[in-house]
Formats: sequence, structure tokens, C-alpha cells
Amino acid sequence: MRKMFLRGAMAAVAVVMTMVASAQVTPYGWRGPARNGVYPETGLLKQWPASGPEKLWETLDAGKGYSSPVVVGDKIYLTGMNEDQSMETFSAYTLEGKKLYTVEYSKPWDQTYPETRTTPAIVDGKAYVISGSGEIVCISTADGKIVWKVNGGEVYSRKTGNWGTSECPLVFDNKVIFTPAGDKTTMVALDAQTGKEVWKTKAWGDVGAYVSPMLIEYKGKRQIIGSTAVHIFGVNPSTGEIEWDFTEWGSPRNSTGWASIAPNTPLFKDGKIFFGHGYDIYSYMLQLADDMKSVKLLWKNETLDTHHGGYVEIDGVIYGSNHHNNGQGTWIAVDWNTGKTLYDHNWENKGKGSIIAADGMLYCYNERTGAVALVKPLRDKFEIVSQFRVTKGDGPHWAHPVIVNGVMYIRHGSAFMAYKVK
Repeated sequence: MRKMFLRGAMAAVAVVMTMVASAQVTPYGWRGPARNGVYPETGLLKQWPASGPEKLWETLDAGKGYSSPVVVGDKIYLTGMNEDQSMETFSAYTLEGKKLYTVEYSKPWDQTYPETRTTPAIVDGKAYVISGSGEIVCISTADGKIVWKVNGGEVYSRKTGNWGTSECPLVFDNKVIFTPAGDKTTMVALDAQTGKEVWKTKAWGDVGAYVSPMLIEYKGKRQIIGSTAVHIFGVNPSTGEIEWDFTEWGSPRNSTGWASIAPNTPLFKDGKIFFGHGYDIYSYMLQLADDMKSVKLLWKNETLDTHHGGYVEIDGVIYGSNHHNNGQGTWIAVDWNTGKTLYDHNWENKGKGSIIAADGMLYCYNERTGAVALVKPLRDKFEIVSQFRVTKGDGPHWAHPVIVNGVMYIRHGSAFMAYKVK
């Protein structure tokens, strides 16, 4: 009886802990539940048919954009642009690909690459998005009605680089996080129900990056990891105090107009923070102090400098593609502990791209050719098991794939497709 009671008590605690964790950070948003590109799927195919996995449906009405879909229950949510590209849009679809509604919510970035970038965060029946023009918007997922919006670009005098704001909102503890950078503040937290300011950090006067921040937990404490063009930093999620910052990264480009070229969300594991960006910024591993008040550099790798396709970590190896130039790169594996490059592979005439992982396999999406490859996560070679090509849509293949409930979703411009991979 005592053993049964203890098992029951432990199970109850596990359920409560799961509920607390899910209340802290939504699993429905940018690059999966942990923002690390790894999707908690099981039973997926380890090899695809010669023609590729079965296409369940496709639609060409998504509107232009580079953002990824978010699947919650029996609905799919995706941002795009209206027909004349004057407004960003938020759409809901059924799991069969039928569009339920579309709402225009904000103006896009008005210069180079204006296509929508923000992958929504979905929490308690509300969607949160950040437009290219810097507006933070809360939308009811039930009917697409706008609940509130804040022109963060104007209110906080954001400083951007050549491509405006490109941030997927982090939502937790009834807070929505936005990183305007500039002279007024670096990062702000808004009330998720009203849009009112909860806290703001100090300002460095930096130009903003394009990095979507992440929430980490270490030694029983939590912290937001964010980035500007110059600083990687950690913020107390309750007070907005910047608890550490790191600037010993990058290249001579950081002192030029190319400073704001950082787009990739870091990886975090066991007190270590990994990040890397293209244009010879390279990649870095930081060790976070136990009190979360400082970091130290563990290693630097000059092979893996990911453009904007993200990276994943599996069994102590970091996988991603690097940046030779805006059109080319190779696929790289780096040891998590040492920073040693394990392989450097040329795939389809040096086509780089985005990467995610699920059920012990890598899914690589070539931004030049639209090839999608199922790859074994090996330490010594880039071994493709199966691949096929996305032919619908237009523009570069920049949207990161998503895998939910055995279905892989891929967006290419206005084309949106679902493939059965289980």
C-alpha cells in the first residue's frame, strides 16, 4: 500500500510539474516546444518512397512569407501577406488545409525582403505576432479578431538593420517579450492580456538583431537569452534586469553597417549556450555561471556560421549549414563539448538551408533547390536516406519545416504543403 501511495504521489507530482512547465512557456511557436528545432515525435518513417512522402494536401493561398506554421489541436495558424503586400496577415486552417479565416494585423517591413517573418506563439486561445514594422499584436484564434496591438517600433524607438524586425514572440507567465534595441531599452515585456508594459531593460543604443529570444532554466532559476547586433545577454524574467552580457564575438563586420546580421535562436543544454551566425561571425559556446550572473567562452568554431537556417543538437553533436555567401554553404557537424568540426559536406551544389530534427533523424531543407532530405545524425558523414523536392511556391526556401502528429508542414512563399511522414 505504501509503495502504491508513493507511486501515485510521484505520478501526481509529475502531472503538476508538466502543467507548470506548459504554463510557463507555450509549446506552440517558433522551432518547436523548446525553440531548439527538435520536435517530440515518435514512430516516424526512417525512409521515404522514391517520390517522397505522401503529400496530404497543398494550398497556394498562404500569402508571401518566410514564417512557419503552428499546429494547435485541430487548427493550423500561419502568417503571410495580403495580395498587394501592403499588410501582414494571420490565417487559420483546418488540418485538411481548408482556410477558415484571414485577418490583416499590421504593416510589413517596407524595404528589402518585406515578406512576413514572424511565426506566431499560441497561448490560451490567443495568437501573438510581431510584424516587420515592429508592432506587437494579440489576436483571438477563435475568430481572428484583434484583441490589442502596440506599435513597439514607435513606442520604444527601435533600431533595426537592413531588414526591419524579424522576431517570433516569446510568451510566458502572462508576458510577451519584444526586443526593439536602440536608445530607450533593449528588451521589453508586455502584459499578454492588455499589451501594457510590465518591465523594460536598460539600453545599450545597439542596432537590433533578428533573433527570437528563448527562456531557459538552470540550477532552479530562469532567464531570457536574447541578442542585439553587438550583445548576447541574459535577462531576469521577473524584473527585466540584464544579468550578464557577452560581446567578444563576431568579425570586423560588427563595426560596420553589416552589424545586424544575427538571426538564429541559441541552443541551451546543461548550463551551456551555443549560438552562431553567418557573414564570418562564426559560432561560440558559452558556459553560464551557476548564479546566472556571468558567462565565459568555452570555444569558438570558424566553420559553422549559420546564415538563418537554425541548428539542432543530437547526442552531443550540433548540426546545421554554414554561410559561404548569400547563395551557398555546406552542411556541418560540430562536437558540442569541444567545438571540433566533425564533417563539412557539399549538398546539391553548395545549397545551404534550414534544419530540424525529430525521432532521431535530421530534416534538411535546401533553400536554393527546394530539396528536402531525411538525414542520419552521424558524427562522421552527412548521409542522406531519402529526399524529394518542393516545386510549388516562389522565392527562396527560407521557411523552417515543422513536424506535428506525424505530418511535416513546409511553406514556400504562398505555397503551403502537408506531407505524411509517419
